[in-house]
Amino acid sequence: MRKLYIFLIVLLATVGTTSILNAQQDAMFTKYMFNQLSYNPAYAGSYEFMSVNAIYRNQWWGFEGAPESQSFTIHTPLAKNKIGLGLSVINDKIGPTGTTTLNLAYAYHIPFNYGKLSLAVQGGIQNWRADWNKLDVREFNDVAFDDATPTRWMPNVGAGLYYYTPHFYIGASVPHIINNDLRMAEDGEQKWAMQYRHYYFMAGAMIGITPSIKFKPSLLIKNVGLFGEFQSASAVNFTGAPTEFDIDASFLFYDTFWVGASFRSAFEGFNDKSSVDSADIWAAYFLKNGLRIGLAYDYTLTKLQQPAVGSFDVMVGYDFFRKEKKIVTPRYF
Repeated sequence: MRKLYIFLIVLLATVGTTSILNAQQDAMFTKYMFNQLSYNPAYAGSYEFMSVNAIYRNQWWGFEGAPESQSFTIHTPLAKNKIGLGLSVINDKIGPTGTTTLNLAYAYHIPFNYGKLSLAVQGGIQNWRADWNKLDVREFNDVAFDDATPTRWMPNVGAGLYYYTPHFYIGASVPHIINNDLRMAEDGEQKWAMQYRHYYFMAGAMIGITPSIKFKPSLLIKNVGLFGEFQSASAVNFTGAPTEFDIDASFLFYDTFWVGASFRSAFEGFNDKSSVDSADIWAAYFLKNGLRIGLAYDYTLTKLQQPAVGSFDVMVGYDFFRKEKKIVTPRYF
């Protein structure tokens, strides 16, 4: 019960602070493998202990109005590791707009072959807001800016599945299923902005090279507007954003020091075009007391590399009760 009490205390404390957070559609983090709960609710409770993680990201550093994001997640197993509970809070700001998203996840873990299959649902709420006073508006009669400080509260639900063993994992998720309208024209028909459904697929493995060195490849695929599902006569012309690929390769030394590199690219299936986004390097250090820290740097491969210095993530996390658990095989993801 002590584990449950600590989880509830941290949960309530975090919920109490969300009102002062200032959170684009689904924030992006280079270190997604240390932040999987934000992408997949089925990740909740996949550790044998309670885990807390926080990430700060500054994207396109040096570019005015560039995205700035923060993420906080906490999850824990209950009922002899059969149930997982999780909380994720994401704050994202880009230019004059911002979103804050809070989700509560419930996962059920089923022993399956050599690992476990986690099935999960989540529910939450998102606050979207804007301050058009920060823009240099040239057309003062534009009805899109009649409300200078619009804000919307939007409930949503999501689902995910996650199969994991000590040596590999695979999962898929839809963190938010409802396509909420962010802004509507006065006639109630033309949709100026929508919250589009995001689809995620993730996979990774841990391969032992020597007793002290391990190799971990991983992959994250993100699709927005699968198969152009949001095209309609009343909606803004939308044919689906490019499908994004995150490919990562890392090495873990003595179960303590982690170093890796990743590459981010996109493929526009409708136009048969591909593009590159960034090349990334990162490192993380795991202390024996359960504390972990990490840093990532993205080198932009687009035209933004001229005005922007790059992007960086800072990660810090802590695993509760890690010493109390007699873990034969450590968790690597």
